[in-house]
Amino acid sequence: MDSSSKKVIYAALAGNTLVAITKFIAASFTGSSAMLSEAIHSVVDTGNQGLLLYGMKQAKKPASAEFPFGHGKEIYFWSFVVAIMIFAVGAGISIYEGIHSLQNPKPLEDPYINYIVLVIAMLFEGAAWYYAFKEFTKAKGKWGYIEAIKREKDPSMFIVLFEDSAAMLGLAIAFLGIFLYQITGNPVYDGGASIIIGCILGGTAIWLAYETKGLLIGESAKAEIVEAIKKHAEKHAIVENVNEILTMHMGPDFVLVNLSLDFSDTSLAKDVEKTISDIDKKLKKQFPEIKRVFIEAEAKKRLKS
Repeated sequence: MDSSSKKVIYAALAGNTLVAITKFIAASFTGSSAMLSEAIHSVVDTGNQGLLLYGMKQAKKPASAEFPFGHGKEIYFWSFVVAIMIFAVGAGISIYEGIHSLQNPKPLEDPYINYIVLVIAMLFEGAAWYYAFKEFTKAKGKWGYIEAIKREKDPSMFIVLFEDSAAMLGLAIAFLGIFLYQITGNPVYDGGASIIIGCILGGTAIWLAYETKGLLIGESAKAEIVEAIKKHAEKHAIVENVNEILTMHMGPDFVLVNLSLDFSDTSLAKDVEKTISDIDKKLKKQFPEIKRVFIEAEAKKRLKS
């Protein structure tokens, strides 16, 4: 997943850099508020991809005495920062620019430059979106797209897909706003397009923040992994009850497992040790993302009557 995520991010980074440059040139020539908003949008996206790459690099840092479980959650932190950046910078500036344009309208100069740039941007963004969509489709497996986003533990993949989807929608809005301004002469369409682009970015940011919040706080492993852990434990004759299973994603590829088991009172110490070792080895073999397993020996918890 890490390799696929990096490819998707690099593709988006290259596309957004080229698109941002062309949009700023077009906005400077034509004075279009919608085009300027789109240029800012592309700059924010470029910066966001840089933050995601930085987060992925930091997440690879080895464990230490200060951080005994490694730095895997760095990618969740920087993904959350990306959502804030989209909301505060991308959405905020776009809405501000749109309102400013409505209050101080200026005539568009040579709007055809905007059309050319928007078409070029659609080609670049479309290529990046298609690559991100293809990789996400490959990674999601049998699950639907919405379900896959909720289950995905590597946010970098769907963040790029969200950004590229918002970018494509923003380009279409900018194109329509400039076109309506040109044929009607009413600047409200250009400024309004900028505000709508800002709202699209704001909605995207809120959704991204919501999806990454759980991972940042400490989301459990997938339900099928938790069920498999229970079955592995119950297979052993000396395990009388699985009291509790606690799991947490410390990163996209690092699951921490804590098991509370009730062993039979007649169990020998060597049998308990062998069982714990067997559970540990089998879980890590079946699920490579399980890196640490802690098992507690506790009496079965009785419900109070």
